[in-house]
Amino acid sequence: MTAGTAALTDRADAGRAAGDELVFSAWSVVSPFGVGAEAFAAGLREGRSAVAPLGTAVEENPYEMGALVPEFTAAGALGKKGTRTMDRVTALAVSTVGRLLDAAGEGLLERPERVGLVLGTGSGSVQSIMDFTRDSLTGERPYLVDPARFPNTVMNRATGQSAIWYGVKGPNTTISGGWLTGLLALGYAARLFRAGHCDRVLCGSAEEFSAQRAWLEWHAAGEERTPLGEGGAAWLLEPAGEARAQGRTPLATLLGTRFRAYQDPADAGAALTACVRGALEDAGVPAGDVTVVAPLGTPGEEAAVLAALAPGAGPKWLRCRPLVGDASAAATAFQVAAVLAEAAGGSPGGLALVTGIDRDGTVGCALLAL
Repeated sequence: MTAGTAALTDRADAGRAAGDELVFSAWSVVSPFGVGAEAFAAGLREGRSAVAPLGTAVEENPYEMGALVPEFTAAGALGKKGTRTMDRVTALAVSTVGRLLDAAGEGLLERPERVGLVLGTGSGSVQSIMDFTRDSLTGERPYLVDPARFPNTVMNRATGQSAIWYGVKGPNTTISGGWLTGLLALGYAARLFRAGHCDRVLCGSAEEFSAQRAWLEWHAAGEERTPLGEGGAAWLLEPAGEARAQGRTPLATLLGTRFRAYQDPADAGAALTACVRGALEDAGVPAGDVTVVAPLGTPGEEAAVLAALAPGAGPKWLRCRPLVGDASAAATAFQVAAVLAEAAGGSPGGLALVTGIDRDGTVGCALLAL
């Protein structure tokens, strides 16, 4: 499949109520800058790198540098009850969703069956999967494993546990799509709402740092080995009218998401250029209105974005990866959060693009009105 033969589009502005736009009305982040949206926004604003020597913070792995959420533990973030067997990525996800609910305020879960939850992960917890498999191979008997830890080995553990922890009873979906996971989750959440399956959606993604993930990333990265990061980012999507009725201020409007595939790595840039142009055309907005771009940070990506914008365009670039490391499944969710931080900080308006090129043959973007 070539870049010119595959395209997926979501028109997120086609809500069920005419003229009621789908907006981001609350957001939360647990990142290497610290726990909370304020810490994330401050770190970006200061351009402060959270990448530091790993030392003995994690098991032996091939990376000397990394970006971990400081002093984060499941028990420390969520309490001792129910967290004894909870793995790190689940704890990060549950903590992120909890902070999002706090940011949204009371009343969000008055009808929990009408609230959806869409979270992205890599493969769930790579550490949990490998540890459980190792125990079955090295134990005295293959079945002498801790059954309480088995739920950590399935991909939807973090999403399911987040819903159970807070009583979210609407559609529950786990998305996995490499670096583009956050954008894919965003697109899925918009479709879930548009199809009438829920009235609002909690959406985002999470990723953990572990020695097991580090070894897999080391071998997959080739020559480009960016220090790894971790964390989670999530946001609330709902109609603008309902957000205002509940006392929430819309931060940005989701105009749409778009994805394409490429076969030859040399075609990745052209695929992203076409992707961005398609998103702008779908939304019916001029390229000259793009004022903010949050790129993933892969080679050639920024040039591909500029090729889709107006000649001489000089958008503000929000570059997360150099500051918080390669967050894998949480990477594009951090980028969305960076745009929301910009909006919350008094953005002058215009349009924002969140973009990414995944090494496995896909590109994607989200278009937001600030």
